[in-house]
Amino acid sequence: MSYFVYILKCADDTLYTGITNDLESRVAAHNRGKGAKYTCGRIPVALVYKESCDNKSDALKREAQIKKMERAKKLKLMMP
Repeated sequence: MSYFVYILKCADDTLYTGITNDLESRVAAHNRGKGAKYTCGRIPVALVYKESCDNKSDALKREAQIKKMERAKKLKLMMP
């Protein structure tokens, strides 16, 4: 099963990083206020970055790496 690491841009211009195996449903859940405690008060959110991983373990490791990055480095990830 494939997993995704994703970054959302929240309505207050903050960034949220998470993982999922169903990206479309997860983003929709965030926008309904049901995704994560952090995003529920910052909706609407927009998907600004996604990265595919082979398994949950790899996705969790990559999520941890991204969460440790400074905002500027995260913004660079989003650039094509």
